[in-house]
Amino acid sequence: MAKLFEPFRIKSLLLPNRIVMPPMCQYSSNQDGFVNAWHLTHYATRAIGKVGLIIVEATAVEPKGRITSKDLGIWSDKHIEGLKKIVDICKSYGAKVGIQLAHAGRKSQVTDETPVAPSPIPFSTDYKTPNELSVDEINDIVEKFKNGAKRALKAGFDIIEIHSAHGYLLNEFLSPLTNKRNDNYGGSLENRVRLLNQVLKEVKKVWPDDKPISVRISAEEYDKKGNHPEDLVNILNLLKDKPDIYHVSSGGVINTKINVYPGYQIKHSEIIKRGTNKPTIAGGLITQSYMAEEILQNKRADLVFVGRELLRNPYWPLQAAHELNHEIEWPKQYERAKLDK
Repeated sequence: MAKLFEPFRIKSLLLPNRIVMPPMCQYSSNQDGFVNAWHLTHYATRAIGKVGLIIVEATAVEPKGRITSKDLGIWSDKHIEGLKKIVDICKSYGAKVGIQLAHAGRKSQVTDETPVAPSPIPFSTDYKTPNELSVDEINDIVEKFKNGAKRALKAGFDIIEIHSAHGYLLNEFLSPLTNKRNDNYGGSLENRVRLLNQVLKEVKKVWPDDKPISVRISAEEYDKKGNHPEDLVNILNLLKDKPDIYHVSSGGVINTKINVYPGYQIKHSEIIKRGTNKPTIAGGLITQSYMAEEILQNKRADLVFVGRELLRNPYWPLQAAHELNHEIEWPKQYERAKLDK
């Protein structure tokens, strides 16, 4: 059996294969953050295509936490119904479903809101200068992540992911490039990880013990003064309430050019996996089934995320199974198109 199509268990969650669709913002909601027909079609199509785990795009825990005014939201109980529709339709086609709870921090471009951040430093000249968060405001955001987790549970998600990557709010606290605070939330590693520690502690109060939690991280910030994979290992090992898996990405913290190529983030996953003794989800311009298989066979990660390729080809898992000589059940309606060996 191809490793890519082996089941994988995280706590009570049994994934049918090792293929993950990572959160990819669709910027297709209305101004109030509700699910619509686009989202249902988009996610259901990847479930039909046999993606093992679908993680719904960054979903904001408060209105000013959106990247844009077209992002999905989970700050109201009214959002639960639409999110549940995504869960139900994807599960009906055999996929497992997660959601990424997010706050954009200083990178929010919602026009009628002032962004917030650990320090009043704009991402670039094209972005607003954020307000520096007070301790009371920080505690309020922690509560909003907790409430988002409650709603995710009601919607039926199998796993939640805390977004602490790509230069958004939780990542901004972790990074010395964006966190210039002089209080208990800035300076040392212990202080910079404090907010993520609080979020995990509160989320775990409402998220069942048998359901897994993922944390998305930017393992490399592409600046000599920023965090690097070894720094992330030290930071993550300071977490008191450990997540069950790390979703390893990179970049987005500062406005800089990144040299990208197929597999450019896989080494980061190896370092995080080895240094934390936790499973990882890895990827980065993965388009070929043989490359995904190599990553798993050589234990460089436990799951592989395929992003842009799944936007181009939602049935990539069916193609990958054919290329890896693995028998996979096709949707009955599409059997006449099944690839011959």
